[in-house]
Amino acid sequence: MTAQEKIKREMVQSFGDAYQAFGLSKLMGRVVALLIFSEKPLSLDEITQQLEMSKGPISQITRRLIDHHLIRKVWTPGTRKDYYEIEPEIFGNAFRNNLQLIKRNTEIAATLKEQVLATNEEKLNTLHKRLIEMETFYRLMEEHFRNFLDAWQTERAKLYQE
Repeated sequence: MTAQEKIKREMVQSFGDAYQAFGLSKLMGRVVALLIFSEKPLSLDEITQQLEMSKGPISQITRRLIDHHLIRKVWTPGTRKDYYEIEPEIFGNAFRNNLQLIKRNTEIAATLKEQVLATNEEKLNTLHKRLIEMETFYRLMEEHFRNFLDAWQTERAKLYQE
């Protein structure tokens, strides 16, 4: 096994484990790793062959990755097959996906807090305080995530300056 193949294998395995640790599909992580590793777009057949998986699950995962703005379909002249590559902003988009989850948690806390408050029941005071804490926590996370994304845009631009 060449050094390149060894690195590719390690990358595919590590990304799969990392995605699984985030509660996502291990296969999703493997497809992302493979496309990050590849210098050229890969067809569905090439992805299934390299990951030694059947086409059905790979096809479902590629659709989910497209929906999450992590990969995209690209046109390749002379073929009717779909080819895939990573989105140019894959890392920022992954972070934005997490920001959306945080925003959803903020909305949940705010909505439930208002519902608890509307009941005017004293026995829900502890829950009300916890929901205030939850909302405050996630609002602060949103602010830090936005600040991080601003800083990331600046750093990313530096990486691609000629």
